[in-house]
Amino acid sequence: MDEKDILSRIHALVDEEHQLREGSEHTDEQRARMTELEAHLDQCWDLLRQRRAKRQYGDDPDEAAARPEPQVENYLQ
Repeated sequence: MDEKDILSRIHALVDEEHQLREGSEHTDEQRARMTELEAHLDQCWDLLRQRRAKRQYGDDPDEAAARPEPQVENYLQ
């Protein structure tokens, strides 16, 4: 997956998240999907950062791989 694909995926996830967040009342299913979307977004952003770092330091960005959700979700910000 190249950067354009990752960015396209990010935009699609953000669009879906915005649609789900419209309104004030959400079902349990909608809340669960929003949590899932947030995790997928974190993984996509992490992969994008990995690819850019590898390119910056002369490594092959195609060697970057999506990290497991629990690992990405436990990063400190």
